[in-house]
Amino acid sequence: MADEFPAGSVWLVGAGPGDPDLLTRKAERLLRTATIVFYDALVGAGVLALIPAAVRRVPVGKRAGRHSKDQGAINALLVAAAQAGERVVRLKGGDPSIFGRSMEECSALAEAGVPVRICPGITAASAAAASAGVSLSLRGLARRVQFATAHKRGAAPLDLDWAALADAHCTTVFYMGRSAAAEISRNLAAAGLAGTTPVLLACDVSLAGERLLHTRLDLLPIAVAGFPGDQPTLILVGEALAAAGSGSVAGAAPHRRSADACGDRRG
Repeated sequence: MADEFPAGSVWLVGAGPGDPDLLTRKAERLLRTATIVFYDALVGAGVLALIPAAVRRVPVGKRAGRHSKDQGAINALLVAAAQAGERVVRLKGGDPSIFGRSMEECSALAEAGVPVRICPGITAASAAAASAGVSLSLRGLARRVQFATAHKRGAAPLDLDWAALADAHCTTVFYMGRSAAAEISRNLAAAGLAGTTPVLLACDVSLAGERLLHTRLDLLPIAVAGFPGDQPTLILVGEALAAAGSGSVAGAAPHRRSADACGDRRG
């Protein structure tokens, strides 16, 4: 293990969607070997509970409108900790390389001469599809899968290739899509995607309070408006999402995972 995680090095570790049972064995091993962990706001409480009490924890979470640290400050903290001889874990929700800004941190560490490696994690899109009983790809319906970030900067429109995203033979996943739901619906329709295209909304994926709602593209703004809470929300779009045959549309009650169905996720 010393060769895998020497003092003065950094691992970017994917924490998965939140359920500690979905953490990889390698990720759990790195957490138990670290001397300091810098973690995001989206890391599940059950995952944090796996960190030994002797390991220092530093929250550096970034949420829309509520940034505790900017990216430059996070980079500087990682470099300083590694140069002080710590075994550093940078713990990120989902997978570090899917909208996790992993390359910005890797570049800053490499420029400072700090060894850095990445431990992948289960991304929220995969976990959401599993919970809903659907597949992101499906023979005859979804020949490819594409991920896009729908994080908005103020009132500026999303700078996305809508023609490419409006592929009827693809499953498209928008991360952080809640505030952009109307824009997503409008632009995909304008680019030619049918209003009846199935959509899955997913929030708190893999946790006891998970919420899933099946709707369709033309009803997406209505569905999001009735989706409770303000947690980051995934919007999955594509014909493959109807394969589970739920038949529910906007206005139906969101599916909420019970604690009994999930097991105790309090860690």
